[in-house]
Amino acid sequence: MSAPSSPTSRPTRSDYRLSQLDELEAESIHIFREAAAEFEKPVLMFSGGKDSIVMMRLAEKAFFPAKLPFPVLQVDTGYDFPEVLETRTNWVNRLGVRLIVASVEEAIADGIVVDDGKTSRNRLQIGTLLNAIEAEGFTAAFGGGRRDEEKARAKERIYSHRDEFGQWDPKNQRPELWALYNGKLHEGEHMRVFPLSNWTELDIWHYIAREQIEIPSIYFAHRRRVIPRDGMLLSESNYVQPKDGESVVEKTVRFRTVGDMTLTGCVESEADTLSKIIDEIAIARVTERGATRGDDRFSEAAMEDRKKEGYF
Repeated sequence: MSAPSSPTSRPTRSDYRLSQLDELEAESIHIFREAAAEFEKPVLMFSGGKDSIVMMRLAEKAFFPAKLPFPVLQVDTGYDFPEVLETRTNWVNRLGVRLIVASVEEAIADGIVVDDGKTSRNRLQIGTLLNAIEAEGFTAAFGGGRRDEEKARAKERIYSHRDEFGQWDPKNQRPELWALYNGKLHEGEHMRVFPLSNWTELDIWHYIAREQIEIPSIYFAHRRRVIPRDGMLLSESNYVQPKDGESVVEKTVRFRTVGDMTLTGCVESEADTLSKIIDEIAIARVTERGATRGDDRFSEAAMEDRKKEGYF
């Protein structure tokens, strides 16, 4: 019987191929570093939701062991879920970054945006965000948008040019051949940068599980009092009360996306662990925005119309 070969006697063969998550992570880190080097004053838009948290984790990796070389910006509608705000604060404190809160309430009080009683707080975020970008002089804003979320976002480049009014023109975008990004700006213009463009919702959840990332508890299944409305389940709160003919019921639900609680619905689910969430998303046929965001149901082009005006 021949002696077993030792590790040093075996032919060496290295596999340099990256997993899908590693490739996505490397691309996102590259985008962060490129933008941070190219733009004079970038900012990271951070809501405390799953996508912006993954974006924050990638930025942390991109510049480790140094701190993030830019602040984070939250546009606060005043109707945010408390669990999301708590997680946002935990991340900001842990990383020691500067948090800028652009408040819709304050923007209304200052006359920056007008609350006519009909327009949603989510739409009022547009003027609030653009005012914060102009006031702080930001030349680039990192956003957590993904192309699989919604067809308007599928049109967008990784470097998304915004004119001096903060507007996006889907017919006038810059080519990004060979992952080369054109960041040239004229006075008053800025760039939105989307490091997660090529990620899917399932990729996000696989990454959260792999990295053991802290996320808001409402992403996991729990008992909650909800109001069925327009095909969605809205969480009962001080801001959401039953209308005539509606009732409050208690169900086991979770949120696939988080935002303005007056427009963001939850879904019935028993997925109370990351592995169960991944299994659930793997067979889902509707994106999280299509399933639970009322602001995207106003028209077929609702998201595109808002993005043209300056939305995330």
